[in-house]
Amino acid sequence: MSASASWPQRQRSLGRVALSAARLDGGATRLTDLAEAGPLRLRLPRPEGPGLEGVLLNSAGGIACGDRFAVEATLGPGADLVLTTTAAEKIYRSDGPVTDLATRLALASGARLAWLPQETILYDTARLTRRLDADMAPDAALTLFEALVFGRAARGESVREGSLRDVWRIRRGGRLVYADTLRLDGAVADLMARPAVAGGARALATMLHVAPDAEAELDRMRALIDAAGCDALQVEAGVSAWNGMLVVRLLAREIGALRRAAVPLLEGFRRTPLPRVWQT
Repeated sequence: MSASASWPQRQRSLGRVALSAARLDGGATRLTDLAEAGPLRLRLPRPEGPGLEGVLLNSAGGIACGDRFAVEATLGPGADLVLTTTAAEKIYRSDGPVTDLATRLALASGARLAWLPQETILYDTARLTRRLDADMAPDAALTLFEALVFGRAARGESVREGSLRDVWRIRRGGRLVYADTLRLDGAVADLMARPAVAGGARALATMLHVAPDAEAELDRMRALIDAAGCDALQVEAGVSAWNGMLVVRLLAREIGALRRAAVPLLEGFRRTPLPRVWQT
């Protein structure tokens, strides 16, 4: 008998948003197709420029064990899209089943996409598998930012036990150019306390920028890190660039400090304010 046979059988949420966006003749990017299912919805604030902003909303208020959520975004040639979320996403505790989150992004020639969800909060004993796949044209530009928080600091929580598998795979021109996998299983707090893992940090984030000129942004990002005052905020930050990619890593004891560092970094790098939902 498999271990899963002893898990409680519950009705689970299956959420999905699939969208397509295209650049119109006048230069503006607009939605061309949208499919929604389950508690996952997309809201489109009034455009203030030629680009398009989409805000993902989980009407369930959180994600429970065994839930499965998927987001798919397809951008036509020259399209410009920002995707974010209304608030931090919560991954509740699990007594066995694994939560599954999947994101698939496709960027045609000259398209620009910024994937900027607010942080994901893991509860103690949460079990999460998350995967992000992107297929992009060689001249497209993709900016990704994801933050993870281990426990709710305001409640004095930590993630003592649980499992996390976080996978990123980026293909440019059909060729795999970036592969990153984070896996924590079992005594998560003990693993995060190790100096070679997180040195006791409870919040971490990765920003990845993939574009033809990404390497040329290295010095500017270093200057932005200095200006953000990461040392004063007790946020560890590092940046590297290679093969048309720029990667920034952030570690902090709590999410408040990490956000205070990440917001000026993202706004300075993109030269534009973050979506309004980040400010509420």
